Amino acid sequence: METTNFFSNVAALNITGDLQLTIRKGAENNWIVSVMLNNEQCGDDARKLIPPLNLRGTTDELDNGFFERIATPMQIASGLMVDMEGFMKQVEEAKKQSAMEKEKADRERKEKEAKEKKYKEAMQKVDELEKEGKYRDAWMKVPDPTEYPEQAEAIRKRKSALSAKFAPDLFGGTSTAVANEEPQREDIDAEQETDPEEVPELSEDDN
Repeated sequence: METTNFFSNVAALNITGDLQLTIRKGAENNWIVSVMLNNEQCGDDARKLIPPLNLRGTTDELDNGFFERIATPMQIASGLMVDMEGFMKQVEEAKKQSAMEKEKADRERKEKEAKEKKYKEAMQKVDELEKEGKYRDAWMKVPDPTEYPEQAEAIRKRKSALSAKFAPDLFGGTSTAVANEEPQREDIDAEQETDPEEVPELSEDDN
């Protein structure tokens, strides 16, 4: 049996995809061979626009020049579709990354809005308590500056202003304690002012 190098030559093309051959007999002694490369892994439909390569010739002409004629076009088509595939994968990855970035941005925006809302509500409560004269309660309701670094300076000033309004009672009834001690000091002073020598002596008649 005669050995051909057909498949060895196909392998030597080093192409990616399915090599499709359509062979039909033409006029006189000519043959028409249609060669098309298809790569199903390529997700770009533009690959379908690549036309088949048509060769026409006698059997001898095709035997001698077939692979020489198809090598360059098929390799170009193969590389093009591989590039298309890579491009499409990059496009999909870009879309994915874009969606992830958008989702991340939306999440950060919602978190920021929720945080700002929480801060405003807390400060509104502080305002209400301050108007009611409940300075200590208002001071305790002021947000932690570490949780709101952007408003840290305003928070510190607000807490300082509120603490100044109830500072005398900050350690628990200091003013009251001082007030209670005053009468005791007055009694002691009164006793010290009384001189025993000034006590009137009893007369004989009183005995």
